[in-house]
Amino acid sequence: QLLGGQRRPGGFWTFEYYQAFFDVDTHQVLERIKGSVTPLPGKNFVRHRLRNNPDLYGPFWICATLVFALAVSGNLSHLTEKRASPAYRYSPQFHNVTIAATLIYCYAWLVPLALWGFLRWRQSRGAGTYSFLETVCIYGYSLSAYVPTAVLWLIPAAWLQWLLLAVAALLSASVLALTFWPLVRADGRATALAVVAAVVSLHALLAVGC
Repeated sequence: QLLGGQRRPGGFWTFEYYQAFFDVDTHQVLERIKGSVTPLPGKNFVRHRLRNNPDLYGPFWICATLVFALAVSGNLSHLTEKRASPAYRYSPQFHNVTIAATLIYCYAWLVPLALWGFLRWRQSRGAGTYSFLETVCIYGYSLSAYVPTAVLWLIPAAWLQWLLLAVAALLSASVLALTFWPLVRADGRATALAVVAAVVSLHALLAVGC
C-alpha cells in the first residue's frame, strides 16, 4: 500500500491531505534522527521510531540541509585549495547546488520507490513490505548522518575526511540493513542478502558521489 493503510482527511487535492504528512513535533524528529544513526540489533526503525506515523517533514528538511551543507563546504573547500594561487579569482560554484539537489532528492525518492516496488512484487514469495511513505521516511532520515560529515569535510585532512565519511555511511547503512532485513529474510537467503547488499551499496555510493 502506498500509505500503509492510514486514512487521510479529504482528497489528495486538499491541503489537509498533505498536512497529515508533516504532523510531527521537534521531539519526534530528533528521536528519529537519533534512531537513524544508532544501529541496535532488535531495534527496527519503522516499528520503534515511526510507529505507524511516518512523516515527510524530517526527510524533506534533512535533504535540504544536506544540499546546502554540501554546496557550502564544496565552495569553501575549492576556495581554500585555490587561494594560494595569485591568478585565482573566486567565483561561486552555484551549479554545485543544482547537482547536489538533483542527486540527493532523486536518491531519497527513486531508490525507495524501486525498493518498495520490488518488495511488493516479492510479497507472494514471502517477503514483507512497508508502505511507500514509510520507505521514503526511512531513507530520508538515513541521510542525516551525512550532514555533519559534509560540514566536517572542511577540515583539510584527507584521512580524517574519509574516516568521517566511512563512519557516517556505516552507521546509517547499518540502520537501513537492520530495518529491511526482517522483510526479506523469508524470501530466501540469496535474495535477502542481495537486497541488503544493494541497499548498503547504493547508500555508500551516494556518500562517495557527494
